Amino acid sequence: QIQLTESGGRLVQAGGSLRLSCAASGRTFETNDIGWFRQVPGKEVEFVAAIIWTSSSTTYATSVKGRFTISRDNAEKMVYLQMNSLRPEDTAVYYCAVARYWGARRPNEYHSWGRGTQVTVSS
Repeated sequence: QIQLTESGGRLVQAGGSLRLSCAASGRTFETNDIGWFRQVPGKEVEFVAAIIWTSSSTTYATSVKGRFTISRDNAEKMVYLQMNSLRPEDTAVYYCAVARYWGARRPNEYHSWGRGTQVTVSS
């Protein structure tokens, strides 16, 4: 079983950058696709990005495409989300999770969620 722990969230000014980290434990991390989601209180969980286990393919939500980059290091059991040109609307709790299959974008298509890390972008 995989356990995921997010880190790296903090307060940042609009236009700034952050790199979120998702640390994994478990023997099967290397063969699992991983996604990032975010949630604003009172709103639904929103897909942000996902990366296939080989790193050969990535996919992004339209709202972050061109600004965010997902990557992974299987040797270190880490997945990263580099966030540039941050906007106040990027403020949310960010979660990583394991995809049940490649191409999944709905929260119920993911499992083994971390507890999240708070990102706050001030205007």
